[in-house]
Amino acid sequence: MSGARLVFAVPGDPLQRTGGYIYDRRVAAELGARGWRVEALRLPDGFPLPDGAAMVETERAFAGLEPGSLVLVDGLAWGALPEVAEAHGAVLRIVALVHHPLALEAGLPPGAAGHLRSAERRALAVARRVIATSDTTAETLAQDYGVPAKRLAVAPPGVDAMPEAKGSGPGRALQILAVGSVIPRKDFPGLVRALAGLRRLPWKLTIAGSLERSEAAVADLFITIAETGLADRVELAGELSPRALAAAWRGADLFVSASSHEGYGMALAEAVASGLPVVAVDGGAVGSWLPDDAAILVPPHRPQALERALLAALEDAPLRRRMREGALAARARLPSWKETGRLVELALLRALEDELAEEPPGSEAWSAPRSASGE
Repeated sequence: MSGARLVFAVPGDPLQRTGGYIYDRRVAAELGARGWRVEALRLPDGFPLPDGAAMVETERAFAGLEPGSLVLVDGLAWGALPEVAEAHGAVLRIVALVHHPLALEAGLPPGAAGHLRSAERRALAVARRVIATSDTTAETLAQDYGVPAKRLAVAPPGVDAMPEAKGSGPGRALQILAVGSVIPRKDFPGLVRALAGLRRLPWKLTIAGSLERSEAAVADLFITIAETGLADRVELAGELSPRALAAAWRGADLFVSASSHEGYGMALAEAVASGLPVVAVDGGAVGSWLPDDAAILVPPHRPQALERALLAALEDAPLRRRMREGALAARARLPSWKETGRLVELALLRALEDELAEEPPGSEAWSAPRSASGE
């Protein structure tokens, strides 16, 4: 839509290398390529549990927007802003972007999950449209948060074409790669404990992700590595540059995710795009799209099942080859960022075109096939 103006509100540093922030940047770029004038509105740090100063600053930011503005708000902030939503929702055209419900984040302070669930439900009730990054998240928003189906759209993350992983090579320890910030939800300690029972096998684990986002989770991971005696088998690489991360993908033999919940699982999509076999905890949306023939999925909170899956993948070379073939076959079916941008644009246009009637939350059932396509 040539010349259409969009304010994109994102909390904190927009250049962070997490899945949600990467999604936001890529969507903004795709919308720009489609002719939108995308204006960034940087909200304060501290979300989803902002302090009083951050709330005051955020209120001022929304109050300063021109009435009638179309505003896309990242859910990391929007779900924590029910008062701002209710104060400005009738004046602004708000579209909420939900990567996953805030209350499902692991490691929250006592009582925070209930507070966030209530706050996000109130804030989402005000949004003209709600964009989820997976059918699973959309279904959760409809069933547990009362978002009417007609206000929901789904825009899964895209994935770029990636070179085929070459692996470690004959006679070398298998290279296991895990990608993600070290936060409680990713459960890297659980992954290390699962691998501790497999020390007789030749492998090395590289965890590529920020060590700055959760001091408690990083401390827990270091303790677990020390207790299991795996300091020489586990590398905490930190947040890698794009070039270093690309090298890690190329050199991997197996990708592993122990995350208890994913709104989609962008790193998993990159693993498939690299032709890597995958072992993953089936938390959140993972099992809804990850190809069965490319992965071994295990239920959340089942450490013995994770250990058994890792054992199978590490011991059985023919199994890894079959999963690799499954991943390579699935690469062409993964969504592109261009398609993601198109689906987000469609939701934005609908927010511009119609005035939604007031409806009681949850008055409509979720219908994934219709909303997922945006048609």
